[in-house]
Amino acid sequence: MAKPSFLTNFKQLRRRSRASFRNDDRSTTDASSTEDRQSQNTTPTTGSITPPSITTQSDPAINNLKDLSSQSTASLPTRPPLQSYANSNRYSVSGMTGLGSPSLNGKSTLPVSQYAPRLTNLIDGSWVHQKALLVSGTIGEGLQHSLDGNVTVSRLDDGFPPTCWPVCDSQFKALVYLMPGANKLRFDFTSPKLANSDSPNPIHATHIVVHMIPPISSPPLQLAILLAKDSPGTFDAVPARIEKEGNGLETAIRKFRMATYLWQAFTAEEMRRNRFGRRTFRFEEEWMNGSCNQRDREMGTMRSEARIHIIRSDKTVAEIRDLERAQQNHDGKKKGELFDIAAEAVKSYFKPLPGQKQYVSVLILDSHWDTTSKTITGHAALGGSAGDLQLAICGSHALQSYPMTFEEVVPAFTDCTPTDTNFVANDCNESGSSWEAANVGIGAHLHETGHLFGCPHQESGVMMRDYVKLNRSFVAREAYSTRTKSKGGLVMQADECTWHRLDCLRFRSHPCFRLPNDPVSNPDDSVQAWPVDNGQVQVTAATGVSFIELYTEGDDVCHTWIEYKLENGCSQRNITLTEQQLREKLPENKRRSKLTKVCIKSHGGGNLDIPDFEQLLKTARLKLSFFGNPAFRGNKLGFSQMEGSKAEELIFTSSTEKGKDRVLSRIVFYHGFALDGMEFVYDNGDSQLFGKRGGKPGGDTFKMDIPRGENITGFYVRSGFWIDAIQVWTSLGRKSPVYGNVNGGSPHTLLPPPGFRVCGVTGSSAAWVDGFSLIITR
Repeated sequence: MAKPSFLTNFKQLRRRSRASFRNDDRSTTDASSTEDRQSQNTTPTTGSITPPSITTQSDPAINNLKDLSSQSTASLPTRPPLQSYANSNRYSVSGMTGLGSPSLNGKSTLPVSQYAPRLTNLIDGSWVHQKALLVSGTIGEGLQHSLDGNVTVSRLDDGFPPTCWPVCDSQFKALVYLMPGANKLRFDFTSPKLANSDSPNPIHATHIVVHMIPPISSPPLQLAILLAKDSPGTFDAVPARIEKEGNGLETAIRKFRMATYLWQAFTAEEMRRNRFGRRTFRFEEEWMNGSCNQRDREMGTMRSEARIHIIRSDKTVAEIRDLERAQQNHDGKKKGELFDIAAEAVKSYFKPLPGQKQYVSVLILDSHWDTTSKTITGHAALGGSAGDLQLAICGSHALQSYPMTFEEVVPAFTDCTPTDTNFVANDCNESGSSWEAANVGIGAHLHETGHLFGCPHQESGVMMRDYVKLNRSFVAREAYSTRTKSKGGLVMQADECTWHRLDCLRFRSHPCFRLPNDPVSNPDDSVQAWPVDNGQVQVTAATGVSFIELYTEGDDVCHTWIEYKLENGCSQRNITLTEQQLREKLPENKRRSKLTKVCIKSHGGGNLDIPDFEQLLKTARLKLSFFGNPAFRGNKLGFSQMEGSKAEELIFTSSTEKGKDRVLSRIVFYHGFALDGMEFVYDNGDSQLFGKRGGKPGGDTFKMDIPRGENITGFYVRSGFWIDAIQVWTSLGRKSPVYGNVNGGSPHTLLPPPGFRVCGVTGSSAAWVDGFSLIITR
């Protein structure tokens, strides 16, 4: 009796091994899982090598006898391997429902979709150094039509919830939250115009890895909210906002923190566009309940977030608001007092050590829109320095319009709700809607933080009130603007707010913008100018010259500058300038104008202002009778503005005809909390005194090595308003101790340019030395 055909087929089926299933049916799932197992050297699991219909049943033929009786296993079709796209990280899968999203290391191995997001400012494997990363891109490449839709950014480890960003005419921008280490991200595009784009599978997806290393070796930008001593801890908001999200201190902290993340992301992107890498400032952080997304709040997720310090002033709400009302009424006696109040409160809170520089940006929570006087009281937008404290302050009158989370960024910058001046201010008539108020509040505070970092006003950008279009850096399409009465539209990069190029040059040298791989910088960031022969000025800087700003008559901001780029990582420590060379850099219509100021900046962040370049050349030259060579005065340190200050100048006896056989034997330094004077004593007992014999009785003596012909090659000076401390350097490589206040002022190295030597000193003194420079000759 013949065996039933189904039993014959059944045995043939049973004889087929699991490996034969894998080898004959070359599905993407099999290929990716095999590749993954080879890389990880792990044992394959049943689920990764056999279809679910087989693994879940003991005998696959039981429910399929009718099908198996009519076909042989040898006739099972084979699928050719899919084409590999090794040079792209943008992936998609078929729109077939239920296919799933087979992946290798989190990346799909199926063909690239023409609608996969294309990132235009970020590449796979990038290294960045900030928590908030601004990403821009387009949908597809070379599409014949534009699409609207959404891009969803998600982490493969689900460490941060997915965020959704609108796509307008195939353009999109997204703000991405990063954590230290490797961030594996996926960008999914969906559009109602594309079939199956709402499938749970990533139909049009781009995968990318971004590595983030926080620059913990750079000083942080501290963030603080300032409250009056009797402050209720609330800020101005319309009733609907108060009902929805509150207007208390917790809400203020979250909104301020989110605004500073926008600052950070915006600045990093601007530095990248200026080819300085994604440099930006960092914040001091603390371990706390996450506040940058709604899921963290609901689940109580802990994260390391930017710390907001809460500082109480010793002033009352009434005192703060009265002070600022007087300022806005142009009372000269009161102007700027709120800055001083904030500086005093910040110093009292942080208690910095002497010489410890701090950078603090403060939000004044008690700012208030006075509907009666139509003024914003308790508000000042100021930035600058208060000793070693670099401080920025700004009011909270626009705080209600700020986003609190990443999900709220686009809604906040597109909210056209009219500003209700019965409750909140329309600042400078530039905040007629909610999104415009967010621009002014967040942008104005960033402007003052720019002053904190040393930026003056510029001809364009954040430092010239271009922050009224700050929203354009975060949205692809602008909403209707009450300020310009325009309906908005697609935002191109050329339309966005920027940091001026000169701001970026300053940031490149600023300690708060240092990256972990930056080389250690010379602590002396000073710049020195040495007028010499033929109308030339030799400029020296230990850290190298970075750029020069040129100002002519009528210029209130810089319009012309000269950049000195790093060559193979090395800076130019010596450059030669002439007036003709500088004038050639000016526009044609400015070349005959008077050069009112030349500002020279070093790569270390130092600065030298030459108020009158032509005059510097005229007054610098003097004659040495003995050698017949001319001598030149270098630029002076100190302000020479103390009461009773008198100019002094001496040529070393050894450099004159009378004293040509004399040798300097020792230098006596007279000092206390500053430099009082120096006495140069020669081998015959003669001496020359610069300044006065004050401070420590008898002073301190530094002896020269006469037999070896030791002489002075330069000085290290600490100075500010006067000369705080000094140190002499010699031809034998020796250095004296630093005499005076070793922590006072800022450091300067006075070393003549190549081919010149020190032949005297010049400057001024009153009760102590308040001006000092070298006289040099060939």
